[in-house]
Amino acid sequence: MNRISEVRRQAGITQTALAASLGWSQGRISNYEANRREPGLAECRAIVAALNEQGVKCTLDDVFPPEDMDLDQAA
Repeated sequence: MNRISEVRRQAGITQTALAASLGWSQGRISNYEANRREPGLAECRAIVAALNEQGVKCTLDDVFPPEDMDLDQAA
């Protein structure tokens, strides 16, 4: 689960504008937001960097929150 759409919309950035800043298609952003595709770490970092370049103050954890893990499973 990611918060790309939520962060992007709060900042008034369209999918098209975000995609253009990344050199990607709007459809790619749409697929990530709808969880039809899962971005890799490099793509996650690129999305956060692009959002920051457009004036959003966010971190990787803001846009891609860590999944809650059961501590028993982590051990």
